[in-house]
Amino acid sequence: MKNSAIPERPQPRTKPVEVRLDELMDAAQQLFISKGFEATTISDIVRDAGVAKGTFYHYFASKNEMLDALRERFTRQFIATLQQAVESCAVGDSIGRLRAWCHAGVAAYLQGMDLHDMLYHDHHYHTRGNRDRDAVLSQILAILSAGQEAGSWKSDDLHLTAILMYHGMHGAVDNIVVSDPLQAEHLAEALTRQFMQLLSCQPE
Repeated sequence: MKNSAIPERPQPRTKPVEVRLDELMDAAQQLFISKGFEATTISDIVRDAGVAKGTFYHYFASKNEMLDALRERFTRQFIATLQQAVESCAVGDSIGRLRAWCHAGVAAYLQGMDLHDMLYHDHHYHTRGNRDRDAVLSQILAILSAGQEAGSWKSDDLHLTAILMYHGMHGAVDNIVVSDPLQAEHLAEALTRQFMQLLSCQPE
């Protein structure tokens, strides 16, 4: 009697492109944090990722290009985390959405502090126009614009307000890391109140 069992499908010899890219970026990210960007070599990265050096150059022309990709990924994940918190509030709850953005922003920034500091080791990065900052500013502007349209607050310059909020949160979180990292929740609420005053509205 013949064996009619269906033979097992052979496993692919290579991983999907997305998986290999993620593993390569993850390996570089950990090395950049532990060794520093300048001290890490491409050979270090491919060794820890378990891939050939040609794989690195298939995706990136240099370490700097990979750093840009890591920044983009960090920003994308940061914005997604904050957006999830914002969208947990009702569409018309402008103040609740602003508060959710502050709380999620402080928590995400603190959780990813080591990674953030490695990615943006150029201290002037946030003071110049760049895609990462502009992406976060766009998210803040969307919240502010919706609140203004709903009559929750009134600002003569929403873009300037968004810039103040962006840099204000960064500076405040950097400060508590040094002074008292256990005050994150208090900081998020304090930032909410300060931003409310900036927008000339009262917390509900």
